Amino acid sequence: MQINDKVENFTLQNQDGKEVSLTDFKGKPVVLFFYPRADTPGCTIESCGFRDAFEKFQKQGIVVLGISRDTVKDQKKFKDKYDLPYDLLADPDMELINRYDLVKPKNMYGKLVKGVKRTTYLIGPDQHLIHIFEEVKPEGHAEEVLALLKAHAKK
Repeated sequence: MQINDKVENFTLQNQDGKEVSLTDFKGKPVVLFFYPRADTPGCTIESCGFRDAFEKFQKQGIVVLGISRDTVKDQKKFKDKYDLPYDLLADPDMELINRYDLVKPKNMYGKLVKGVKRTTYLIGPDQHLIHIFEEVKPEGHAEEVLALLKAHAKK
């Protein structure tokens, strides 16, 4: 997927088992942040960063969606534990994760394993891709995303 491409619709279940589609948010900017696993250190830092900045995203009319290969039940537990105010989408079959080609080799404690690469996609109100953050550092990421979206809105 390239910048300015129309983002293909998808439908996944949120933490409550309700279906959520990208087209539900037509007319609003959307932040899709993919993370490897719920309730792990880096994913918790990143998710809580979006939680802490959520009011700023809301004021700008920006939708925030977290996506991982966790089950609906695991997403619910993660959302409740950290009081996350946005939907977490479950992709246990990795349908969307594979479509976005996010399974990559990673070094875990000296072993090479395959895992979901932490990546964030910014989608414009017209559902075209604005930006891809590929080398995401969990600390400060939400503010980085917000700054880019604010700059883009001024164009």
